[in-house]
Amino acid sequence: MVKGLRVSILLLAVLGNLAWSFSAKANFNGKLTVEIDGLKNKQGQVCASIFGSSEGFPGDRDRVLQKQCTKITDIPLTITFENLKAGSYAVAVFHDRNNDRILNTNILGIPKEGFGFSRNPEVRTRAPKFGEAAFLVAGPDTDIQIQLKYF
Repeated sequence: MVKGLRVSILLLAVLGNLAWSFSAKANFNGKLTVEIDGLKNKQGQVCASIFGSSEGFPGDRDRVLQKQCTKITDIPLTITFENLKAGSYAVAVFHDRNNDRILNTNILGIPKEGFGFSRNPEVRTRAPKFGEAAFLVAGPDTDIQIQLKYF
């Protein structure tokens, strides 16, 4: 009887510790620092959007978790996103030279302003899919670099 009680208490303690560690991770809030390089000049601003799923990535403004536009003061430029839960994210960035908060394109749909994505996937005839740009936020501080491309 005493041995069964000890095992039960030990099992309860282990399960309690596991539940505590899982809840601590679920309540985790991380910071993402994005370093953006390859800017052709300091004209205008850089706009960055972070997505938490493939829904709307990379261009649907209604599906963006957080968005920031920052005046270009230094190259490379750094943008920070706060309060991110642990998980997969993707970032889309563009050099908004005319400050209209829109990635301007020509009549063929080719960007006239610089752009880039997390994980720097190869871009040829289409924007990358979420999985090609996705990265993991799993700690308090995550740093990524994005190299802008111009056509």
